[in-house]
Amino acid sequence: MIRAQSQDSTALTNYSHIDLHSHSNVSDGLFTPAELVQHAAAQGLKVLALTDHDDVAGLDEARQAAESHGVQLINGVEISVTWRRRTLHIVGLRIDPDYSPLAAGLQQIRAGRRTRAEGMAASLQKAGIEGSLEGAYRFARKGIISRTHFAGFLMEQGYASDMRKVFKRYLVKGKPGYFEHQWASLEDAVGWIISSGGTAVIAHPGRYELGRPSMLELMEEFRALGGKAIEVVTGSHTADQYQEFARIAKLFGLQASQGSDYHGQGLSYMEMGRLPALPAGCVPVWQDWPAIEARQE
Repeated sequence: MIRAQSQDSTALTNYSHIDLHSHSNVSDGLFTPAELVQHAAAQGLKVLALTDHDDVAGLDEARQAAESHGVQLINGVEISVTWRRRTLHIVGLRIDPDYSPLAAGLQQIRAGRRTRAEGMAASLQKAGIEGSLEGAYRFARKGIISRTHFAGFLMEQGYASDMRKVFKRYLVKGKPGYFEHQWASLEDAVGWIISSGGTAVIAHPGRYELGRPSMLELMEEFRALGGKAIEVVTGSHTADQYQEFARIAKLFGLQASQGSDYHGQGLSYMEMGRLPALPAGCVPVWQDWPAIEARQE
């Protein structure tokens, strides 16, 4: 067994078997929470955070499966945030899912998703794409409605061949399927996470296309609110972005997180268990956690 904190935590920067960002069908993944954990174990993962969008309903099921498969489950969530009229995602790690202000905030966010979905469908209809709302809900099944479900419908209909292309062509600002919606504030999201005992992490910062001045302002504000880490290595980042956000993390004294952002085959940027090492000099987000019990292969 590796006692990550009492020995050399920096050695864990090379551990591809730690994944701190994943999704089940409680939000917009393909697998049930139990199936996700089973898949993670099959890919060699030993530590997994389930971070469904704006929902923690899958954590109990995932924990039961994790105990059966020898995986250490980290309580997580990915909160939708509006910052300067842009949508960002803040991951909460090691949260208390029963903390009432967090639960109430997530419930309010979920209630707004139907409004956004209707707006996205209307936008796509203006572009000549019919039936997207019904199609997206078909992909959502029992989970919340998200852009990933619209992406699944659009790929099914042949409008794009993969996840990157469908988002770039239809589901981001300035494109036919985009609909502006007001999510939680950055202050509220970070506050809920911290007050519940968790660690706040900016998810996949390379996807926001903020420009360097705004990116640095985001980092400054996030840090001032008590945010602790950013995702440096994540499925949608390029190799150059790994280095870029490693430098930004160091500049602001932030820790580095890693996660595949796995949603399932065909809906993911990267398979689980394939994460490269955190760049040299990164301080891993788990360095001051209690010992991570992970078997080294």
